[in-house]
Amino acid sequence: MATPNDKQPGVLRSLDYWTIIIYLLLLAGGWMSVCGASFDYGDPDLLSLSTRSGMQIVWIGTSIVIGFVLLMLDDRFYYMFAYIIYGLLLVLLFATIFNPHSIKGSHSWLVIGPLRLQPAEFAKFATALALAKLMSIYEYDIHKWKDFGAALAVILLPMLFIVLQRETGSALVYLSFFLMFYREGMPGSILFTAVAMVVYFVVGIRYQDVMLAANTTSVGKFCVLLLIQLFTAGLTYVYCPDKRDAWRMLLFSVGTTVLAVLFTLYIIPFDIVWVQYVALALMVGYLLWTGLGTRLRNYFWIALFAVGSVLFFSMADYGLNHVLQPHQRTRINVLLGLEQDLRGAGYNVHQSEIAIGSGGLEGKGFLNGTQTKLKYVPEQDTDFIFCTVGEEEGFVGSAGVLLLFLALILRLIHLAERQPYAFGRVYGYCVLSIFLFHVFINVGMVLGLTPVIGIPLPFFSYGGSSLWGFTFLLFIFLRIDAGRNLIRN
Repeated sequence: MATPNDKQPGVLRSLDYWTIIIYLLLLAGGWMSVCGASFDYGDPDLLSLSTRSGMQIVWIGTSIVIGFVLLMLDDRFYYMFAYIIYGLLLVLLFATIFNPHSIKGSHSWLVIGPLRLQPAEFAKFATALALAKLMSIYEYDIHKWKDFGAALAVILLPMLFIVLQRETGSALVYLSFFLMFYREGMPGSILFTAVAMVVYFVVGIRYQDVMLAANTTSVGKFCVLLLIQLFTAGLTYVYCPDKRDAWRMLLFSVGTTVLAVLFTLYIIPFDIVWVQYVALALMVGYLLWTGLGTRLRNYFWIALFAVGSVLFFSMADYGLNHVLQPHQRTRINVLLGLEQDLRGAGYNVHQSEIAIGSGGLEGKGFLNGTQTKLKYVPEQDTDFIFCTVGEEEGFVGSAGVLLLFLALILRLIHLAERQPYAFGRVYGYCVLSIFLFHVFINVGMVLGLTPVIGIPLPFFSYGGSSLWGFTFLLFIFLRIDAGRNLIRN
């Protein structure tokens, strides 16, 4: 077993300094962006603790100290106490629900004197550790529903508590763990089903009021039901041994749809959707009949996919109009182009697009952004900080920031793949998934490509909780990776 005298040099030699360099560059770029987003010409000093830029220096300094402390701990500490850390964070999340302090309508903050902490940011690394420990057990098999269900429960518990804090955006981050599940052997059909549901929702809602064939058929419903039929045939081709079943269903689906369209266009107009429902019911019946004859469960699973798709699509409109809050519904409608609302829900995105566009190729220069100085973009130093990068640094600076994040993601993939044990690999892919989700969604919402759900850009958005949370995520993984070559007895 490694002794205390030979452990420390081994750790220092095994550290991935490329990742640490990328981390420091992102911190520097983040501080400059916070300066640009929050600086007023009347401010006395960029480093004054009375300014946002000055306080961000404090958060950066404490984050570096936290990272150093995390590297000094034994990597086995994280495995041994993973469940305890997870349990403590769950208790903290639950207690935060009853926090009397409401900040911007959310009860997700704990206020301790002058310090405000958001437990949801720290619950990410705790959940990742618990998942890594659970999935590294020798008997664990993600293909068993009992084991997969246990992993889902680890994710859903913090999600539930965060939703009860009225912090839906932070809760959605936990869906990124499905990327890790896919790497660890989760069937691709589950990931495909999730993507299909998103497609159904977007296409169905976006084109539900557009009419086809003499105003008798909703284009949204028509396209979604046709997609369900095509996806069902495609899954049959991939997962069932007799490819002729898939071709039969595909020809039946396309033929029935074409005949129905021609009939309603040239003979009697009617709602084609009803024909599609009947055709889909016959396809499901065929799958069940074939499954009973061959005793292959894949036919039943595909039939369940088809039925579940129809049920999901049927409930999507109800969920949008009766379950979501009005401001959430408006944000989705704005994103899908159903509403403009440039003075309401679409105001932030519209102003951020103006700021990014005004930066041009090379930007207006450090502290010279006009949109940011005039405070046109709300939350411009937190959730919408990327628009500051675009305005002051232009396309070149924005591309540079995205390339830094790309380098971090690729480095994390490399580190995760070289782990000798499942614990390190699973935790690494959890970290990778969270960073990828944050960057994709945050930059996407600033550009108007994804919904505005209010999550920070790692290492750039102002605030101690998010910066500390991302530092915990990254440096715990660096410490686990640094111990990969140590000899254990």
